[in-house]
Amino acid sequence: MAIVFAGGEPLEIEQTGSGPDLVLLHSLLTDPRSFSAIVPALSRSRRVTLLGLPGFGRSAPAGASIEDSADRVASFLGSLGGKPDVLGNGYGGFVALALAARHGEKIGKLVMVDTGAAFPEAGRAPFRAMAEAVGKGGMAAVVDAAVRRIFPDDWLAAHPQAAAERREVLLRMNVASFAAACRALAKVDLRPELPRIQNPALVVVGSFDAATPPPLARELASGIPGAQLVELPGCGHCPPLQQPAELVAAIAPFLGIQA
Repeated sequence: MAIVFAGGEPLEIEQTGSGPDLVLLHSLLTDPRSFSAIVPALSRSRRVTLLGLPGFGRSAPAGASIEDSADRVASFLGSLGGKPDVLGNGYGGFVALALAARHGEKIGKLVMVDTGAAFPEAGRAPFRAMAEAVGKGGMAAVVDAAVRRIFPDDWLAAHPQAAAERREVLLRMNVASFAAACRALAKVDLRPELPRIQNPALVVVGSFDAATPPPLARELASGIPGAQLVELPGCGHCPPLQQPAELVAAIAPFLGIQA
């Protein structure tokens, strides 16, 4: 992956394909390469940019909030020209939502995969717990629990290699950045911004997502004027890893891509 500068700070990106721009923002529990299985289909008609979110990989941290990361991403988007469509998964979906709320004029369509606008208190507590745990014991203290947040248990049992790959990715993460992202997710509440979002929006959710469950996706979709909602049966928090073909089929009509 290459390094570019956004707002004077390094940002890690990888670009593939040609055509109108599509920017992919990864989940808290993954990295940009979590999209590898869907990039070939998308890049046949789009220039796809995989972006390492601030604080992840070689991308410099942006600040303590989801909005800070959205502002950093926005400063990069101007270099692409036009209005790129943006797809975010999980944490990346929150960043994409904040991007639309704060910089909607800079982007086109918005796809949010297994995300929401805010967590209820029961959903905030695990993020606080993970932030505290990694502060004491590093990424190893949360890696097993984190993998179970990505995939349903029965799918994990049938795909042990996927669990091993995710553990490896998680163990490489920067502890301070991971903890900061957890704390940001525990605080964020973008619900007041939803009625003002004017970008065409699609919300996709796995029916078995334990990290950002379907009721949060439904709340998100109902809050954005004209937003569409698609549910992927049997899928967990990360469709690009678990159901890549089904995810491409779900988003292709909305993005005008021939799957």
